Amino acid sequence: MSDTGQTATLGSTPSQTVGPYLSLGLPWDDGPDVVAEGTEGAVWLRGVVTDGAGALVPDGLVETWQADPDGRFDHPDDPRGARPGFRGFGRCPTDDTGAYAIRTVVPGALPGQAPHIAVSVFARGLLHRVVTRVYFPEYAEANAADPVLAAVPAERRHTLVAERTADGYRFDVRLQGEGETVFFDV
Repeated sequence: MSDTGQTATLGSTPSQTVGPYLSLGLPWDDGPDVVAEGTEGAVWLRGVVTDGAGALVPDGLVETWQADPDGRFDHPDDPRGARPGFRGFGRCPTDDTGAYAIRTVVPGALPGQAPHIAVSVFARGLLHRVVTRVYFPEYAEANAADPVLAAVPAERRHTLVAERTADGYRFDVRLQGEGETVFFDV
């Protein structure tokens, strides 16, 4: 309390909140392009990030990591490597409406898993990223056999399945509250 009897209000410090620092400092021009414009089979993965109250998160960052359409990726554990021109990694800040958009391709299946994209979300108030997956509705049989998706309670699995759109897929992320996206402890 001050000498006048009023309570002082202090601002947040970087150790108290993550955003908007990541959405300002980590994006790069090609970040949202896992594949180049004009790539055969390219689709958009779009969505919005909302907080526990349902408010849009305009200062978040969405990262994706995935295999190419043949189920290969550039990683030391996969000597086959991915297709030329395929990065496998995307990064997009959310805009003023909480929206993100990543140009990619539908990944192929990895051994014992349904086709999916790994997603990390960084946002204000999160001291650590949250990690989830995007599955695709046209792979219902593979999704039913996926061990990770099968470990999620049946009534929450829908939060991990993207919705088909005219030019790709929609995958909204709810950070907490009613309809919260399933996140994994990694």
